Amino acid sequence: MTFGEKLKDARQKAGLSQEQFSEKLHVSRSAVAKWETDKGMPDIGNLKATAQLLNVSIDYLLDDSDMLAAQTFKEPISREDYQKSGKCRSWQDAAVLAKFPKATQIYPLIRKKKLSKLENILEWTLLPSFGIFQAVDQINSGCAFYLAEEGDRQFFIAVSKEFIEYSALAARVNDKKFEVGNYIYQKANYVLI
Repeated sequence: MTFGEKLKDARQKAGLSQEQFSEKLHVSRSAVAKWETDKGMPDIGNLKATAQLLNVSIDYLLDDSDMLAAQTFKEPISREDYQKSGKCRSWQDAAVLAKFPKATQIYPLIRKKKLSKLENILEWTLLPSFGIFQAVDQINSGCAFYLAEEGDRQFFIAVSKEFIEYSALAARVNDKKFEVGNYIYQKANYVLI
């Protein structure tokens, strides 16, 4: 996403019109319209105020590569240390609960690869009942994915057989579906907390 697309998306998620947003920043509505169409950029003071007002990081607004924060943590884990119990449907659920004991919400995620045009054509014309590209991706990944909330911070988590990997999100996810890299993630129909 471009800066303008991210700005518009964050403004809309905050429930602000362009006019309301411009009033809060003390700039003209046409300035906001220019920013959202990538025909201009705010100065550093307005950029900082924008990030604070919309509850996103400056890095998120300026980085067009991903929605994850720059720092990712990767820690080794052992499957034998975690058991299914209570709301945990898998040992991965138990590992995430143990790693994020202060979380107020933990959502298991369903991951779906964004297919190329060719893959989409093949998927829907030659192999419509198999979902072969998605199945291969799931097998190759071998990970379980989660979204955890601790206060006003959210973490994207991947649990494999050997590691738990997590990164703070640069922008808040409020929708049932969101994108990270080449994948679409959807909240499962149950929560751990």
